[in-house]
Amino acid sequence: MTRRSAAALAAFLVLSALGIAATPARSQGTAAAPTAARISDGFVRIGLLLDMSGPYADNTGKASVAAAQMAIDDFGGKVLGAPIQLVVADPKNSSDRAAELARNWFGPGNVDAVMDVSGSSEALIVQAIGSTRDKIVSLSAPLAVRLTNEACSPTAIHYTMDTDAIAHTIAPAIVKMGGKSWFFITVDNDFGYDLERNTAAVVAESGGTVLGHARHRLNAPDFISYLDQARESHAQVIALANAGSDTLDTIRTAAKMHMLPGGQIIAGLTLHANAIKALGLPIAQGMVLADAFYWDMNDATRAWSKRFFARAGKMPNSFQASLYSSITHYLQAIARTGTDATDPVIKAMRAAPINDFFVHDGHIRADGLMVHDMYLFRVKTPAESHSAWDVEKLVATVPAAQAFQPLSQSKCALVRPQTE
Repeated sequence: MTRRSAAALAAFLVLSALGIAATPARSQGTAAAPTAARISDGFVRIGLLLDMSGPYADNTGKASVAAAQMAIDDFGGKVLGAPIQLVVADPKNSSDRAAELARNWFGPGNVDAVMDVSGSSEALIVQAIGSTRDKIVSLSAPLAVRLTNEACSPTAIHYTMDTDAIAHTIAPAIVKMGGKSWFFITVDNDFGYDLERNTAAVVAESGGTVLGHARHRLNAPDFISYLDQARESHAQVIALANAGSDTLDTIRTAAKMHMLPGGQIIAGLTLHANAIKALGLPIAQGMVLADAFYWDMNDATRAWSKRFFARAGKMPNSFQASLYSSITHYLQAIARTGTDATDPVIKAMRAAPINDFFVHDGHIRADGLMVHDMYLFRVKTPAESHSAWDVEKLVATVPAAQAFQPLSQSKCALVRPQTE
């Protein structure tokens, strides 16, 4: 490795700094040199901006790093003869820090693509920087619908699901169950606003009403006052428009306040298998949730998830399965186009259908949204569960055209060019 390459790499927090094995770099005199005309600097560098110790760490964190490294290893560790390197940093849920890291990575750091960012607020600014620097940004963990609406970018892809898809999957089902009046406990950020707004709109479309909301800061220390407001509203549904440890803490507090089980439905709008496992079935049983993936859906999901478990010590959630799929899709695009240059690679990614263990018949639209079927699950009772991670039962499949916002309603300028 040249001194210049070593200096660039020193600016990063690489996997070895996290105590996790990184894809090995190739030494001087290997096949990296002949790829220089096709691969920008002889390496393909993939960046991840992940919450490693904060409220979203269990949803992303080291398990997402494991999924990304698994995708690279399964691809053979190189593409077009060039080594693939994984670069990881924790923006500490700060948009300013995420922006600083993205500018460095897309500049002297020579990162070719950022393939995930933990939070929507951070993702919005990283996506914008990627657009100005002509760099690919693919997002698995963020959920805000505005990422492919007002903030859409020609170099960005939103891969797992968004708040509109969550709303259209779960809200009609809960209203049909009898939950017609809703109160929201919402995290005070872009993701929370979008999830509350999208879900409230679907509730109204389904014949329900919204009685109010209470908003809390990210990683709030206490949820008693917000739950008191929700209880006093007498809403039939208390909808949690938050995520990660905030959702867990809200539900645990509701259980301590004897609100769960109780007369009001507690709807964790962003529950995943890892959260259910952390809560325990005695608390979470009977809850319904919307998701893009569950590890125990079929032979393909089980086979991949068992390999993931061997690496990460836990079953994957939809963000980790999505990240593996998106990195594989990205590397396949580089292999097909014969280059890591942004324009041909993003075009190849958007043109190719996605069929793997994560999704079937997925495709990336003009606004950058990857659309696919969504799923409604119910949390199993302890009696129904046969193992520690056997926590969900499939209730319904919601077709992509029903789950995701129609392209005709998109606010993305790439779909509806702005006119003066």
